[in-house]
Amino acid sequence: MSLQYAVLGVLEARPMSGYELTQFFESTARWVWTAPQSQIYPLLAKMANDGLISGEEQLRGSKLKRTSYSITEEGLDDLRRWLAEPHAEPSVRDAFLLQTLFLDMVPPAQAESVLRAHIGAIQEHREQWAAHRARLAAADTPLIQERLARRDPADHARIVRLKTHVFDYLIDSATHRIEWAEQAIKIVRQPAEG
Repeated sequence: MSLQYAVLGVLEARPMSGYELTQFFESTARWVWTAPQSQIYPLLAKMANDGLISGEEQLRGSKLKRTSYSITEEGLDDLRRWLAEPHAEPSVRDAFLLQTLFLDMVPPAQAESVLRAHIGAIQEHREQWAAHRARLAAADTPLIQERLARRDPADHARIVRLKTHVFDYLIDSATHRIEWAEQAIKIVRQPAEG
């Protein structure tokens, strides 16, 4: 159900086609929410049927048509209702933590290799998040620019701070996860007792 609200939140900034939404969720948004094309197109049809968005066919070139979707007043009301209510914590389904839980079943060198690979991947994500955070802080992404263009200038600083704050969380979480994985390497390296 949260994908619906992710889509509504994005469409609140500007109309997009299904293709553009797919690209958005495969690039920037994947850091907070992932959505494959196979989920987006059926959801757009359902949301249009429910009156939350409206689609307008546009010609691209001589024959190619695409539908550009916009949020409706009903969709905006639904999004605001969802935003105004607390939500339960998500269930934990972390493949890496599960894998680490059972690393005692492989030789220490293999376990350390798994942990180091994870650290490398998290460091890469952290760098990407920091770069995106900097772009948001400078109001230098197309979506933030379009959102700010439609909002009261008195709200701009607050909007930017809120968006960068999400990336602060991701960066801090990555830093903590790297430190945690480094501690796990120390545990893996400990000699067997007795």
